[in-house]
Amino acid sequence: MKYTNIREEELKAKVSKDYFWLYDCSKIIGNVDFCVCMPTARGFIPLSDTETQSLLWAEAKKGDADIYESITQLILTIGKARTFDKHLPPPFLGCFDYEKIAFLPYSDIQDIFYQNDFNWKVAPSNYNTKEFQLILQKVKKNIDNKSFLFYYEKDNSELKKFIKDNFANKNFGLTKIKIDKNNFITIYNKWLETVKPTIAVNWDIAKKNNIIDGDFYLADLLSANNETIKDTLFVLLKNNIYKYNRQQDDLGEIFREAYFTDNQKAHTQFWNRYERPPKEEYWDYIIERRDLIVPQDIRERKGSFFTPQIWVELSQQYLAEVFGEDWQDEYYIWDCAAGTGNLLAGLTNKYNIWASTLDNQDVDVMKDRIKNGANLLENHVFQFDFLNDDFSKLPKSLQDIINDEKRRKKLIIYINPPYVEGDARIGKGRKGTQISKIHEKYQKDLGKASGELFAQFFIRIYQEIPSCWLAEFSKIKIFQSPNFINFRKIFQAKLKRIFLIPAETFDNVNGKFPIGFMIWNLNKQVKFKKFKADVYDKDGNAREQKVIINYDGLKYISDWLEDNSKNISNNFIGHLASVGNDFQNQNIIFIDDVERKRKKGGRHTMISIENLMIVSIYFSVRHSIPATWINDRDQFLYPNNKWKKDVEFQNDCLAYTLFNNNIQSKYGVNHWIPFTESEVNARERFESHFMMGFISGKIIQNGYSNLFEKEEDKFCIKREFSSEAQSVFDAGRELWKYYHTQNFENRQGTYNVNASLYDMREHFQGRNEKGKMNNKSADEKYNELIENLRFTLQILAQKIEPKIYEYQFLIN
Repeated sequence: MKYTNIREEELKAKVSKDYFWLYDCSKIIGNVDFCVCMPTARGFIPLSDTETQSLLWAEAKKGDADIYESITQLILTIGKARTFDKHLPPPFLGCFDYEKIAFLPYSDIQDIFYQNDFNWKVAPSNYNTKEFQLILQKVKKNIDNKSFLFYYEKDNSELKKFIKDNFANKNFGLTKIKIDKNNFITIYNKWLETVKPTIAVNWDIAKKNNIIDGDFYLADLLSANNETIKDTLFVLLKNNIYKYNRQQDDLGEIFREAYFTDNQKAHTQFWNRYERPPKEEYWDYIIERRDLIVPQDIRERKGSFFTPQIWVELSQQYLAEVFGEDWQDEYYIWDCAAGTGNLLAGLTNKYNIWASTLDNQDVDVMKDRIKNGANLLENHVFQFDFLNDDFSKLPKSLQDIINDEKRRKKLIIYINPPYVEGDARIGKGRKGTQISKIHEKYQKDLGKASGELFAQFFIRIYQEIPSCWLAEFSKIKIFQSPNFINFRKIFQAKLKRIFLIPAETFDNVNGKFPIGFMIWNLNKQVKFKKFKADVYDKDGNAREQKVIINYDGLKYISDWLEDNSKNISNNFIGHLASVGNDFQNQNIIFIDDVERKRKKGGRHTMISIENLMIVSIYFSVRHSIPATWINDRDQFLYPNNKWKKDVEFQNDCLAYTLFNNNIQSKYGVNHWIPFTESEVNARERFESHFMMGFISGKIIQNGYSNLFEKEEDKFCIKREFSSEAQSVFDAGRELWKYYHTQNFENRQGTYNVNASLYDMREHFQGRNEKGKMNNKSADEKYNELIENLRFTLQILAQKIEPKIYEYQFLIN
């Protein structure tokens, strides 16, 4: 082998000398092992380290390494530190060891760095994580398909030619930085800090008119000699001013021109560093991905998101399965929320496709893409506000289809509409986003669902383009949400196919919930009851099917809790906070102290002896099954009566609740201690024996008040617990005993004989500088005990789970 028995630093030096001697390999960029950069030409002022024009970032490994794993580790290292935000990224990433070197185009993996659902907190060196394996598959496929793997000895000439062809350029040694699809976002972030503050624009008014700072950046970027060369952009740079490329009557309060506040000094100094325009081969890509430089608040206001290509392709597979192999020739397709048209990518018959969007800017983008090969007809792409405009504004060719009943049955409305939600009440809402002519027209019919923009799209399609087909991406609340009851009464169509995917895979969508792709036949009126949906994980792998149920007419678990918590005594031992009836609210269902009862939001149930078992069942049912993105919208229901005879189930729920609450003794008497003093070797007498009296079945006198006193007598039937519940008690008992053995003279805090489970966790785990309880303790014995308790609770939850379905708290 070429480089045997040498250390890693020596290997880097030799590879640098043998293959990259023309370049600067001395730079240290972030945590990257090895960097190849353009050298600064003599006579030029060196750029800062953050503006060094890199050509290669690589991982170096001594000995024989797995190249694919090494580059994957490099990608995770870069992503974790967000090195690409601080330094201009290179055309290639790579890795080398003593016998071989591999290259990976940065643009092939750039999207990974901007995923919403990717966990960058994993250790880059841990090859067993799902994140590592996800990137590894992509890396291997790219390197193998493009033959970017070279062995020093047998591929020496090919390797040198590859470096010469891909790294060298006619502007070798110049300080100006080239802009491409790899670094245009990083340069945009620098432009925001340097140039934007010097532009005299009221940005709030601009945003209301759908003009963003990114439009000014694109005007700068796609220019030569300070003149924008793409006349389809929203904003054009004309020497020392910006001009709005729109009709005067469209501009509202915006002026026609914008000037610089510093005589263009910052602008000139900034762009002196970069070579513009970029190569023409990058123009289409940069304009198409304008969505990546749209500010977060704009994306949220418009509610429109870039549909990932993986789901575009999958949706078109489903369309072909429903409509047949020749569906694109036999059906008409209209995307009435097209954005820049990425949902239509892959379709072949441009004569049967129409695309409309709210923003003229997006229309210009689509038409510009047509010039660069996009498979659309220019006169089939148009601006149209679907929630406000009349159909008379549509192209005549599309109007003819909509107005012809027979041809309309061959029309497929194929959309990924906005998901933004406003307030359903007229005149209210998040920035008024739901207000439209369609909202005004159908608000009384739809009720609360009218606050959802996608519901407005659907109802107009259903009511005003009858008998067509609807193929759409949306939240599945249209099937299950109580807010959509009125919607479901009106919207009755035949659901042909559906698949579910994680919402987090969509750009700028947060939250762990499902998004569905559904194909509806609007020509058939069918009331939705139940349907099996295909399910895919974020990588496109098929999972088990999911049953989606319509809950209309059924009562919810909140009704059951309320019915069984009436007429209780005022001897309260705690407070239950609860919200909603679905999994998405699982984290805000908790039990804490009476004195900490929340005043606002959700439902608040006081706990006394009469409803303790009901609350325990409710709490256990809501928490025993983990919340996932798949079950996020499943609703908990009013159960049948079988639970009343299942004493073991009731006691399992009590045990689960006793070791899962947030009771703190500092807020009042702790009535939730499930042990006697002798069981846990307490140093003093407990202030309350309520829970032991309840568990032991003691007779209660005088309206149950006796259980709150220090002495109780007379016993009734003792509660019997299953072996799984007993294991929880055993694990809890060991934790209590350990707490009561602590030497508090050498610890922070004071001994609390009435300590609750929460108090003990706080004592051992402590809090960080932000006041949040730490996840672990420095006390390994405690970590072992609490982990054992959590494990027994998991086993108990698994025992409770089938009863939840048997008693119909959940149905499937």
